[in-house]
Amino acid sequence: MEKDLRIKSHVFSDGAMRAPNRAMLRAVGVSDDDFKKPMIGIASTWSEVTPCNIHINDLAKRAKEGAREAGGVPLIFNTITVSDGISMGTQGMRYSLPSRDLIGDSIETVVGAENLDGLVAIGACDKNIPGCMIAIANAEVPAVFVYGGTIAPGSINGKDIDIVSVFEGVGKHNNGLIDDNELRQIECQACPGAGACGGMYTANTMASAMEAIGMSLPGSSSNPAESKEKAKDCENAGKAVYHLLEKGIYPKDIMTKKAFENAITVVMALGGSTNAILHLLAIAHAMEIDLTIDDFNRIQEKTPHLADLKPSGKYVMQDLHRVGGVQAVMKMLYEAGYLHGDCLTVTGKTMAENMKNVPALKEDQAVIMPFDHPKRKDGPLIVLKGNLAPRGAVAKVSGVKVSRHVGPARVFNTEKEATEAVINNKIKEGDVLVIRYVGPKGGPGMPEMLSISAILVGKGLGEKVALLTDGRFSGGTHGLVVGHIAPEAQDGGPIAFLEEGDIVTIDSTKKEILFAITEKELQKRKQHWTAPPLYKKGVLGKYAHNVSCSSLGAVTDFLDK
Repeated sequence: MEKDLRIKSHVFSDGAMRAPNRAMLRAVGVSDDDFKKPMIGIASTWSEVTPCNIHINDLAKRAKEGAREAGGVPLIFNTITVSDGISMGTQGMRYSLPSRDLIGDSIETVVGAENLDGLVAIGACDKNIPGCMIAIANAEVPAVFVYGGTIAPGSINGKDIDIVSVFEGVGKHNNGLIDDNELRQIECQACPGAGACGGMYTANTMASAMEAIGMSLPGSSSNPAESKEKAKDCENAGKAVYHLLEKGIYPKDIMTKKAFENAITVVMALGGSTNAILHLLAIAHAMEIDLTIDDFNRIQEKTPHLADLKPSGKYVMQDLHRVGGVQAVMKMLYEAGYLHGDCLTVTGKTMAENMKNVPALKEDQAVIMPFDHPKRKDGPLIVLKGNLAPRGAVAKVSGVKVSRHVGPARVFNTEKEATEAVINNKIKEGDVLVIRYVGPKGGPGMPEMLSISAILVGKGLGEKVALLTDGRFSGGTHGLVVGHIAPEAQDGGPIAFLEEGDIVTIDSTKKEILFAITEKELQKRKQHWTAPPLYKKGVLGKYAHNVSCSSLGAVTDFLDK
């Protein structure tokens, strides 16, 4: 007898009692024969508000074709997206991280309410990917994630540029290094079409991590947005989720602790975004996997940084695609013993089985360095701890020549005030620029600081001024920066008690972040401190009152306190 794949939809597919339920579905084209088949949701993050997602509708249709061809009944539905690049440096950036949870909640809601049997989730911009994955974890139906793909690089005078080039151009313009016309040329040429930001920034980082974790089809994470390969990825994903239903393979069978270790290893080797730590912790939390920030340091210590990718390197994701893609890097890591080959994937096969027919990286390529000549002998994402961040802080040290910085704190409670100080040349070489009360609760929403970090780089201060925050940094940020300082200022973390001129030490070799203060003085300062009132209105108010510490992934569902 043929296996019934209607693991959820059977509740309305049969019997007189559910005739009204079926009547509604008939109106959207579901037939008698269809009610005998599994219902597969296609979660589309299409939107016109960002180039990252402008093409997702067409990809969703391809996934629908694949699911239909395999034998399912595919139904497309939508969710939101916001663009970090557009909201960056504005109050709108507070909505970025909360959008991750909104995306996850909305997809889970549709899958649960409609009793869907399987899910293909297609995401592109930064928060789409972890949002889709949190939904997949909580929906608990067979699922495949598809990345919408990377944007092609822009070009000026034969030189590749991208969105970070524009942010850094603002700093150069402020320093008088380029004029209005040059800045406008960079602005107009940086983003030539559809797709997520081109370097190894957050979207490409998380896409690579999801392929490494086994939830995306092999080779799909590095296929460009506007390519035949990307359209085929989506069609194949529609077929793959049907086959997962046939085999009874669920996300919990794929996303194990070892699979998360594979994802972290690939992120370290590629020189990925600091946001990967936040998002992988959140996805692991949804999967009820015991993953902590200490696991990142453990894997960082034994994983070399191999990729010469932006923001600290030369190349973009499309260049990696041309020389073999993420899959070829994974093959390289697997053969050298860095990855767990026995982890199950959405192909229904193990990673080791998937690797058998993967071509190696092209010869004479310069995007991925060999093991005997890495960019760094260990990973570039480091968790720092100390009396300034007892629960941890995150630094990305790829391309940073300075391993230790000691200097006076220049303390600001808003990004706007700090940016004005930088623009007006009030921040000097050797300073430690601190932006606080911008954590998950305090922001609220833990905004990214790409705008100010890029201005510092553009002004030539990228490694001469340390930038610390309880907020986040974009995957496009590089320089001497430390984010995710926990506990955050809003929660009474030590960063709340920093004062102007306090001497701060950042040591990436020792993985320490400290400020010079006696216990007596610290207790004295605490006596005069009161937490600012939490934001109360709308989405940000709900977020501020529910979100956890960044060291736990800034999650918003219930935790054991």
